Amino acid sequence: MKTLKKSISIISILLVIIACKQTANENEVYSDTPVSLNWEKVQSFYSKNMGDAILLLDSLRQKGLKGDSTKAYFSKVRIAFKNAEPYASYLNPQVGHRANGPALPIYKEDSGKVVEAVGLQKLEETIYGNEGTENDFEREIYILKGLFNNLKKGIDNRPLNPQRFFIATHQQLLRLVSLSMASFDTPVSLLSIYETSTSLKGLKYVYENSIAQVIKVENIKLHNEFLQYLDDAILIAAKANDPNAFDRFTFIRNYLNPITTRWVKIRKKSNLWKGTKSSPINFDALTFFEEDSFNANFFQTSTTYSPSKKQIELGEKLFFEKRISKNGTMSCATCHEPNKGYTDGLKLGNDNMGNKLLRNTPTLLNSVYQKAFFWDGRSASIEDQISAVFTNKKEFNTNVHQFSNGIIKDTVYINLFKEAFGKVPKKNKETIEALSSYVATLSSFNSKFDKNISGQESTYTDSEKNGFNLYMGKALCATCHFIPLTNGTVPPFFSETEKEVIGVPKTALNKKLDSDLGFYWVFEEAIHKGMFKTPTVRNAALTAPYMHNGVYNTLEEVIDFYAKGGGGGIGFDLPHQTLPFDKLDLTDQDKKDLIAFIETLTDNSVGDEY
Repeated sequence: MKTLKKSISIISILLVIIACKQTANENEVYSDTPVSLNWEKVQSFYSKNMGDAILLLDSLRQKGLKGDSTKAYFSKVRIAFKNAEPYASYLNPQVGHRANGPALPIYKEDSGKVVEAVGLQKLEETIYGNEGTENDFEREIYILKGLFNNLKKGIDNRPLNPQRFFIATHQQLLRLVSLSMASFDTPVSLLSIYETSTSLKGLKYVYENSIAQVIKVENIKLHNEFLQYLDDAILIAAKANDPNAFDRFTFIRNYLNPITTRWVKIRKKSNLWKGTKSSPINFDALTFFEEDSFNANFFQTSTTYSPSKKQIELGEKLFFEKRISKNGTMSCATCHEPNKGYTDGLKLGNDNMGNKLLRNTPTLLNSVYQKAFFWDGRSASIEDQISAVFTNKKEFNTNVHQFSNGIIKDTVYINLFKEAFGKVPKKNKETIEALSSYVATLSSFNSKFDKNISGQESTYTDSEKNGFNLYMGKALCATCHFIPLTNGTVPPFFSETEKEVIGVPKTALNKKLDSDLGFYWVFEEAIHKGMFKTPTVRNAALTAPYMHNGVYNTLEEVIDFYAKGGGGGIGFDLPHQTLPFDKLDLTDQDKKDLIAFIETLTDNSVGDEY
């Protein structure tokens, strides 16, 4: 990946660190503890490893950029960090993500400045690539050391308790499934599979030195099963010499998922913490691939949090109601047809006069699990997105201060609004809330993939399994389309939906770059030119044509585009492309297997009644 080559001053470094705020919820109540536990040994484990990572950075700097043992020491730094990561990143998510996030520049909206890429992934690029200099190497270590010191201070100043321990551990289990298995942390060195064994060893250590004493008394069978799965998974991951050949599907299904399942049972059996519903993760779901693994309420605003059944029913009826548009010709379902995966099957959507809109119509399935809406990501919530459709002259052409006369005179709607909101509104505010509540229910996690990866079924073909392993491995799909949601909302905190520059062409001939600049119009910053939100891959078999401009009609064309290295690989001038320019080493059979896997992400249980 190419990044901006600007130097960062010490003041900029401090601003990056100071701007990072604590977001973990500290107000949840956990149940009475049946036994007094001392958390000092576990907290010391996290603190020591964070301290070791800092010391190892000094040793790494002494080895120099091209030293004989530079890569070995970089690996040691990463291993120490991974041991401390659960608690360090739980306490300070932003700094943790900066320390181990993608090697991409960040635009600071408050200052209007671009901060160049920093962290372990940027340092990895410098060490393993050919473009980094000794000055780059020294500067990146200096900045990373500042981030690490900030994380260690958080560990040392925040006493560990059951709530923090269980949330931090659950988040780390999700990192293993979604990030480590995709080599997201180490896109160049591909150390993430091996590091999984380190993370699991760390989990074993903190478990045995904390709540194991409780579980051995309460359920010795559960205790022994948990340790056995950990030991088996540690051994398998440690022997993964070729990350591209590693069977991620089997490892997740047969090891990481059983570990997660038993961790949920251990938490409940310990009776130390009841869990919380204010997190994106459902802590009671036995794996991350269940229909209820994620809490939709977390992703919604306060106005649509936990909507009533009546509000959802009203929203569903309004979804198909054309009278909510000014000329009475367009409803939500006009562009989002249930039997087409809540898209319209067109290259570009139609406006209220039958003319073509600027972009392709995206699916609404699982759209609630995002922090950015529209292709350019300009809206931060479903309500904002729907409001924009109401005010758009080419779509509903009305606004929140108007209300359809046709609806207000309809006795059916009068009764439905009274039941849902206790009144008949004079504005569209309640209409938008009801529609948002309904769209948030369009959840789709009952596919063949979900049933197989969670162990409910064993119907996957070799081609489908290989397709998943490619998706998570050398095809690099899962480094942007994160498992299990398969969109760009970044686990485990899900506070940000990524936008990428991939260089989509104007036509399927791949001769000219599309002129749509995407997110660029918001700040007019060069790194945003051609930047678009990363959409979900779920139900992609139902939602052709593809890309923001509908340029590709088939999944084969889409995969071929990525296999060539995106727009940069095709030959377009894209200095800020976030997709690697390198061609992917995919055979024709690999491409067929990828499509076979993507087709297993289809969930026919949503929308098939229409």
